[in-house]
Amino acid sequence: MNFQEMILALESFWGNYGCVIQQPYHTEVGAGTMNPATFFRALGPEPWKVAYVEPSIRPTDGRYGENPNRLQHYYQYQVILKPSPDDVQEVYKDSLRRLGIELAQHDLRFVEDDWESPTLGAWGVGWEVWLDGMEITQFTYFQQVGGSDARPVSVEITYGLERLAMYIQKVSNVFNLCWVGDLTYGDIHHQGEVQFCRYNFQEADIAALSELFSAYEKEARRLLDRELVFPAYDFVLKCSHTFNLLEARGAMGVVERTKLMLRVRELARRCAELYITQREALGFPLSGKAARDASKKDGETEILSRLASEDIETILAWADAATKGLYSMGKTYLKESEEALLERLRGVSAGKTTAHKIG
Repeated sequence: MNFQEMILALESFWGNYGCVIQQPYHTEVGAGTMNPATFFRALGPEPWKVAYVEPSIRPTDGRYGENPNRLQHYYQYQVILKPSPDDVQEVYKDSLRRLGIELAQHDLRFVEDDWESPTLGAWGVGWEVWLDGMEITQFTYFQQVGGSDARPVSVEITYGLERLAMYIQKVSNVFNLCWVGDLTYGDIHHQGEVQFCRYNFQEADIAALSELFSAYEKEARRLLDRELVFPAYDFVLKCSHTFNLLEARGAMGVVERTKLMLRVRELARRCAELYITQREALGFPLSGKAARDASKKDGETEILSRLASEDIETILAWADAATKGLYSMGKTYLKESEEALLERLRGVSAGKTTAHKIG
């Protein structure tokens, strides 16, 4: 299974499970968690199921394309299930089987590992998933996002696509992965990886980045004051990426780093609180939709249950009665139409005319 087929298989699996299949976000993020489809949707009571690929950029992780499994730009496959289903581990295992991994022949372990994103004010409890000693997935039950409690709890499943593909393809160097056909991962990404590492570690203008951070922060605050939470959050993400670039350039001491991180966290907190307030003002619409869908499903289940409890003669009698009812309705309609037509013809034969208004 090549890299492209693996992504399509996950899209198909989670789409069939009922997830909205969204697309990557349009600005730099350090993880799939930062996409609004996770950051915002994990907040409030509304149910939500989503899955998507997220290109993730972490400038400090780059190694100039020389490390076989460490990159500054890589791909995650992000899944959010809210509320968390009781059988989520089994569903996840089914997704691995969909990728052709026979779990009975391998050592799959869930290793306790809690998660935290200081800049987003988000944290959760969960596990790393290890397959034959290699970490391939992170499971997290969100406790807070943007400093706000996550209720109900969402579960986040984050696949490391490169590592998973290396395992499936039995490749030891990420750049040798088959992407599709004769194209390798290196054909597509190696040159960019090298050049971005040079930018991240050597060429990024520290003074310009510092000015950009302040400008992005100012704009985020201005937009929050105007209650434009989604545009404001875009600038929070820009602040976060600029912070990461400054860190890669070694431009911050311990004290300054902490101060900048807290400034980003404060913006994320305001975004989270404003989002919840705005959704509440709308009446948490997805909660109502979920209730209606559940009611409809319950009604269908009741009908099927009643049918299952009856013998075949009773069911056939119901069907016969319904058919006769439709036949009777049809006869009545045709009779009424025939009488109307005859009345119209009588009028024409008597020399009557009918005026029709046009327009």
